[in-house]
Amino acid sequence: MSLEKLYIDIAYEDTYIEPLLIAALRARLPSDLLVFLHHQQQHTSQLTASKPDTTTSAHVSAGPSLPSLPEAAKILHYRQYETLPFPALLAHPQTRQANSYVVRRALIRKHYLSATIRHWVAKHPDSALAKGWPGGCELEVDYAEFLDEALAEAWELRESWAKNGKEGENGRAWWILKPGMSERGEGLRLFSSEEELREIFEEWDPPDDEEEKAEEAEGEGIMTTHLRHFLAQPYIHPPLLLPSPFPAAGRKFHLRVYVLAVGALKVYVSRSAVLALFAAEPYHAPSSSPNNLAPHLTNTCFQQSSTGKEREGDRIVYSFWDLPPTLSTLAQGDDIDWRDSIFTQICALTSEVFTAAARGMGPHFQPFANAFEVFGLDFVVGADGRVWLLEVNAFPDFAQTGKELKGLVEGVLEGVVERAVRPFFFPDLAMWKAEKGDGMVEVLDLELGRR
Repeated sequence: MSLEKLYIDIAYEDTYIEPLLIAALRARLPSDLLVFLHHQQQHTSQLTASKPDTTTSAHVSAGPSLPSLPEAAKILHYRQYETLPFPALLAHPQTRQANSYVVRRALIRKHYLSATIRHWVAKHPDSALAKGWPGGCELEVDYAEFLDEALAEAWELRESWAKNGKEGENGRAWWILKPGMSERGEGLRLFSSEEELREIFEEWDPPDDEEEKAEEAEGEGIMTTHLRHFLAQPYIHPPLLLPSPFPAAGRKFHLRVYVLAVGALKVYVSRSAVLALFAAEPYHAPSSSPNNLAPHLTNTCFQQSSTGKEREGDRIVYSFWDLPPTLSTLAQGDDIDWRDSIFTQICALTSEVFTAAARGMGPHFQPFANAFEVFGLDFVVGADGRVWLLEVNAFPDFAQTGKELKGLVEGVLEGVVERAVRPFFFPDLAMWKAEKGDGMVEVLDLELGRR
């Protein structure tokens, strides 16, 4: 059987991920079928020169440039979203494939995600999302002075505040404010009253004079004129904490799960590459110091920006499967691994949220057959062992995995090649090196009728 060449167009602009991607392609596809385009050959040589021990040290022969390829050439585009040739992809649905869908705001924008799940649960009350999504209120605020208008229909918030007025400090319900289009932990705030929420928005209002404008430009702050859509969610308290002697005992953690969506539509969860990301400081109730976010936010970018750098010997990222298998705080038998229960819940929630987006929010989530995408889903585990979906991230930052766990990312990318690239370009080619497996668990298979 004669197979056509596959032209590889990689411009991901990430020195952490590109060498691993090239290695995954070589590991899972016959190398004699791969032709790296000319700009990629040059870039690969630069990576190899700067990192002699990189996985791209194998020679990559110079190939043609993208414009010189014939119309019917098979091309894999692996780029940043802004540089993907979507018109060409839509014009060549059988021969070109890309690493991103065009429209997926129903998942990756926090306020859209909230609406997606709210609408789905209203129609499907038995959905796993009914017990695995914190809920919340979507707010649209340009300036602090318009907050009253935004809160008019936020009945959950008002009900919570009314109850808080009757409770002591220890009984107060806390909320977390999330800008709808922010990332890397930017703009997250905790609050438990209308006054505290108003202070947050007043802090973000544009400054009045030029000196304050200069200070704002130099700082890490945001302004409501930059981010007008917000999501206010109940804060999950208390979270599951691990006991001593685990090195990160007593610190909050969230789980980063890499999810691969292929075509229209299969969804896979990477079982082997689930990460546990820990906060920099021991956990305590928000009421003790609501302005200190270090015990509450587990985003690695927040850790680095708030502390300057990771403290010596203070590890914050672990493989989920390296966490202790038994916990006395959870009701489980001696032969039951709590991590398996957590992963089962993760798979159920992942399947449901993609179903909700595909079936219920078609205009805002449009998977098509010649595309795939890796998403980073974030979950937190409550003290009772219940898993809560927090958010869905496009183009996740694999670098947060770090050097020690780089092998997990390699596995994810091999799964991408095995589940997305190989079946699209070489459907008759048997799984390459099948004995290795790829660590991917299929959680959803929908037929959306898009070819």
